[in-house]
Amino acid sequence: MKFGICLPHYGREIHLSHLLEMTREAERLGFDSIWVTDHLIVPDSVEIIYREHMLEPIAMLSHLAAVTSRMALGTSVIILPYRNPIIVAKMLATIDILSSGRLIFGAAAGWMEGEFAALDVPFQERGEVSDEYLRIIREIWTHEHPQFQGKYFTLEEVTTSPIPVQNPHPPIWVGGNSKRAMRRAVELGDVWHPVGLAPDQIQEGRAYMERLSRRRNLDKVPGQSLRIGLSIEGISVPVGPYASRTGRTALRGEVSEVKEKLAGYREVGVEHTVLDMSTLSYESFLKTMETFVTKVKA
Repeated sequence: MKFGICLPHYGREIHLSHLLEMTREAERLGFDSIWVTDHLIVPDSVEIIYREHMLEPIAMLSHLAAVTSRMALGTSVIILPYRNPIIVAKMLATIDILSSGRLIFGAAAGWMEGEFAALDVPFQERGEVSDEYLRIIREIWTHEHPQFQGKYFTLEEVTTSPIPVQNPHPPIWVGGNSKRAMRRAVELGDVWHPVGLAPDQIQEGRAYMERLSRRRNLDKVPGQSLRIGLSIEGISVPVGPYASRTGRTALRGEVSEVKEKLAGYREVGVEHTVLDMSTLSYESFLKTMETFVTKVKA
């Protein structure tokens, strides 16, 4: 199983030196990927960690490409309806070029209705919009002269560049725990990217996607061409004075407990786990990464 780290570029006072040290230490310790997340304008009525001090994810990812050399660079996740898909395709293809082919594109339809309203984006159409935008991005990434006819965009007699380094395109991780998200992952993605599910729930989702693939004669069955990358919101491995603060922790306990939980995820086909430690202090974040690598992953 591969392991990634969500960079906490939100929810705390911005210290560039801290963000860069977290990033470099994750790469030094051997983590496989580092991830950024997406919110643009959060309603005051919504209590969420992603409101304060949140750096824009695509710009942040471009900076991370310059200060890393090995780790994959992922978005967990870009909310598809918020941005023009042609511009997103261009920006992310540029990041794939600048990082020598290390981009992972995580994307989802979104859920925060007040944010959609603030951005003047139709909330009820988010599923249909997301499907079309993913198709556009795939088309642009794989054809210098893209052709596309949809409800929201038409492309003809145009040239796009650059084509990403990765062939046929950077892997697309489709986020979401709903059946609509699973369907989107089967039809338009390479990896299903649920958040915080237990192993039995992942197994149920896997079975559903296998049935869907067979019904539609699609060659994208989890464990074969469609893979599973899980995001776990919260991790705490007790490390003496650096034990975590209270928060949402799906992966928590002594080293032996965390190993056992990860084994359960591995058994149901999770190939890449993204760990979110945003409730930890800067010092605890660094110490927990080290403890995870030396005592859990080892």
